[in-house]
Amino acid sequence: MPLVNKRIGENDNCPIKKWIGIFLLLFTAHNVFAQTNNDTSSTNLEPIKVYYNRWERKINEVPNRITKFNFKEQRLQNPQTMADAIELTGEVFVQKSQMGGGSPMIRGFATNRVLIVVDGVRMNNAIYRSGNLQNIISFDPLALQDAEVIFGPGSLMYGSDAIGGVMDFHTLETKLAANNKTIVLGDALVRYASANNEKTGHANINIAGKKLSFLTSFTSSEFSDLQMGKNGGQDIYLRKEYIERINNQDVVLQNANPYLQKNTGYHQNNLLAKLRYKPSEHWDIQYGYHYSKTGNIPRYDRLIEYASGNLRFAEWNYGPQFWTMQNVHIQHKKNTTLYNEAKIVVAYQQYQESRIDRRRNNNNQRTQTENVDATSINLDFTKSLTDKEEIFYGAEWIGNIVGSTATNLNIANNVQTRVATRYPDGASWNSFAVYSSYKKEINDQLNFSGGLRYNTGQTKASFDTTFFKFPFTESNIQNNSVTGNIGLVYKANERLQINALISTGFRMPNIDDIGKVFESAPGNVVVPNTNLRSEYAWNYELGLQYNQPEKLNYYISIFTTSLRHALTNRPFTFNGQDSIFYDGTNSRVNAIQNIANAKVWGIQLGWELFLNKYTKWQSKLNWIDGHETDDVKNEQVPLRHAPPLFGSSAIQWQKKQCTIEVNTQFNGQINSANLAPSEKAKTAIYAVDNTGNPYAPSWYTINIKASYTIGKMQVHIGWENITNQRYRPYSSGIVAAGSNIITSLRYSF
Repeated sequence: MPLVNKRIGENDNCPIKKWIGIFLLLFTAHNVFAQTNNDTSSTNLEPIKVYYNRWERKINEVPNRITKFNFKEQRLQNPQTMADAIELTGEVFVQKSQMGGGSPMIRGFATNRVLIVVDGVRMNNAIYRSGNLQNIISFDPLALQDAEVIFGPGSLMYGSDAIGGVMDFHTLETKLAANNKTIVLGDALVRYASANNEKTGHANINIAGKKLSFLTSFTSSEFSDLQMGKNGGQDIYLRKEYIERINNQDVVLQNANPYLQKNTGYHQNNLLAKLRYKPSEHWDIQYGYHYSKTGNIPRYDRLIEYASGNLRFAEWNYGPQFWTMQNVHIQHKKNTTLYNEAKIVVAYQQYQESRIDRRRNNNNQRTQTENVDATSINLDFTKSLTDKEEIFYGAEWIGNIVGSTATNLNIANNVQTRVATRYPDGASWNSFAVYSSYKKEINDQLNFSGGLRYNTGQTKASFDTTFFKFPFTESNIQNNSVTGNIGLVYKANERLQINALISTGFRMPNIDDIGKVFESAPGNVVVPNTNLRSEYAWNYELGLQYNQPEKLNYYISIFTTSLRHALTNRPFTFNGQDSIFYDGTNSRVNAIQNIANAKVWGIQLGWELFLNKYTKWQSKLNWIDGHETDDVKNEQVPLRHAPPLFGSSAIQWQKKQCTIEVNTQFNGQINSANLAPSEKAKTAIYAVDNTGNPYAPSWYTINIKASYTIGKMQVHIGWENITNQRYRPYSSGIVAAGSNIITSLRYSF
């Protein structure tokens, strides 16, 4: 399966011509299938509903490309983390610097340019960075009811950061009894995976009456070091040596099993509790509590870095990652002058992360700890003006306070000293917005939607000059943004619809942008910049969807997004100097600046073909390309977060209690010429081509999954990467799992 990712214009065999041909083929395909099958009984099925405009709406009324997956689908695949779960959609690419991680890339954007929402509350906070993030693993895929990915800018409803897309997760629903009889529902699960000796236990229970309901869920997972595959791939991927502390000395040891990625294991616990009270048909009140905590997570891509021919770090861990969220949802449904439905969501989150690193043969262990307190209030209303017109409107307030501390511990004599913090301690990030959206059914075939949002925000920080003689002591940045969208949905017939959308998005500078001091790469240090403004994106897309339930479904979306005033890491001066000593090394000075532009374009394509009443074939393919301003030179270079051609294909057979699926996951190649310069610098994680330059090879896996239900018991077994391929996904620090047997047993009551 030769898979190659090339840039448009690289040769005369332009990929866009092929995609246009596919688009035209699919556009006419509905006539062929309609003629060969006259059974239209299934067309009366209710369309899928999504939480677009913060309210549940039919997907065939929405101009955006949206993909949705649910709890039942996740059971068969058995993802270990939420990063794995979102990757299994086949439409989101996930990068991993370590096993306890996962940084989603959506339409060429990632990290603080994509938004995570959990139960209606934004998870992105004031220290979300442009580098790869692992925050998505904080919540539990076994506590997931359903989720959806909204592709393209979602700033109209969700504000800052929603440029590439929005990942909207909904945790287990608290169900109410239909009568006065108390009901008890729940699940218990145990799971084992061979590639990293995963041991997971999970249980959830829902106790409910007619008006009052309580739900709780708990999951504990333990992961050992990850085993890579043995076939294909280069020997550069092998973990040949590692460092252990023996008799107060850092000793380099030869790895007896170089396919075992030493120092990748970690553990994690998750707790969810919900209380729901519905006193009448008009009122619904819910309280939710989320808790997540990991152990130390070794950052594998740093542990395999070399300097002067030797391993650079003796230890590099993300310290225990801690996240809690408390939220209250109050919903009122009643036709009034101002609204038909009203909702208020008040949330408070606490987040803690830390970095613990120590260089080889250095006794100084540095620990940087960050705490974020995040409060948010959302007011959302919907009002039907006529039977064909509806408006959505609301307001949002967000407040973040950042605490940042740092110490050095001499592990030889246990003497602890203060060192420079990563962020200015006590910094704040606040945002206030109002929005309004309008939807009109022009006729039976054409729907129009549009809206505007006004957002104002403030980023404040005070800088400690103890360790760095900053040329400033305070920063107070005010940013105002107006964003909106216009969309059309044209229903050619009861099965075929065409969507067109123009949308905008923005990202307001946060504390990570204006205030951090850190080593971005060996010999490069990032310093604060107090003169920043918001990034702004324009997005244009055209989509086609065909839906003949239980016969044929397909979609194709073509899009392009331009990002202006992009914040990027570029050379800078500090007190008039272009280099300073940082952590004992003379380092070039860089800072985040509004001097870049980026452009992304691509195609998303997928289909679901029902071969018979028991068997279906589903495939998804994503081609994304783009360019952005280089970090060093003022020129356009390949886009860092544009992944290679990627997708999945699966054939699933389901009959009564039994389901069997055979699938393949695959990625194309990015050759050295098309690799972003910032990626080329990461020589420790990339393969080497025939000319000695880094590149990302293509890869594929073949997998089989099966489940069987016996009464209240459900048995799952899967064999992933059957051919034991050795591969490292694009931009990832860790090599993916080799041949992996997954077994789980679930009991439902």
